[in-house]
Amino acid sequence: MKLLLVEDNRDLSFWLTRLLNQSGYAVEQAFSVREALHFLLTQSYNAILLDLTLPDQNGQTVLKSLRSKNNEVPVLIISAQDKLQDIIGHLNLGADDYLVKPFNIQELEARLRSLLRRASGKTNPVLTCGSLQYDTNSKIFSCRGSELTLTPREHAVLETLIRVPGKTVSKKDLADSLFTLNDTVSPKALEIYIVRLRKKIENTGAQIVTLRGLGYMLTHVAE
Repeated sequence: MKLLLVEDNRDLSFWLTRLLNQSGYAVEQAFSVREALHFLLTQSYNAILLDLTLPDQNGQTVLKSLRSKNNEVPVLIISAQDKLQDIIGHLNLGADDYLVKPFNIQELEARLRSLLRRASGKTNPVLTCGSLQYDTNSKIFSCRGSELTLTPREHAVLETLIRVPGKTVSKKDLADSLFTLNDTVSPKALEIYIVRLRKKIENTGAQIVTLRGLGYMLTHVAE
C-alpha cells in the first residue's frame, strides 16, 4: 500500500514515515501543497494523510483539487485544528476521516486500515481467496492456520492483489503501490516477486494469473 504524507513538520513526517514503513506501507513525503499537487499529477496512492497547516497554502487546497477531479482516494486529515466546525467542514468537503494531533500511532493505523477496507468495498478485516487468508489488522497471510513467510515486497504485492480478487491490476498500478519515487527498481523486479509468490501460494487455492498486456489477477482455483 502506497501513501502520500503531506506534513510540513519534518521531524513528525520522518517519524511517521519510519513507523508506517515498518508496518509495510510505502510512503511518499510532501512538505507543502505545491509538492503534494506535483506528486498527484504523476503518482497514484492508496490513501493520503493530509495536514492542514502548510507553509504555502492550506491543506484544504489538496482536498478540493482531488475531489474536483473526481479522485476518490481516501483522505485522512491529521491536524491540530480541533474545533467541531473544522472537523465537520472538512468531512463535508470530502475528507474520509479526521484525526486531531497529537494522536496515537496505533489509532492512526487503525483508521488507515478502516479507510482502505472501505475503499476496496470490504468491511470484514479478513480477506480470503480460496484457503488463502489475509488479516488486515495483524497484516498476516495464512493458509489453514499456518502463516505464510513473505518478504516485505512479496507481502505488498499479494496484499494489493487480494484486496481486489478477480480483478486485473495493471503492472503500473501494482508497481506504484509498492515503490516510492526514491526507490531504484529494475524492470524485472515485479516479475520476480510474482514468480516467488506463485510458489508460496500454490497450495492455497489462490492463483496469480498473468493477463498479457493488462497485468495480474488473483483468482480462486480448485484445490
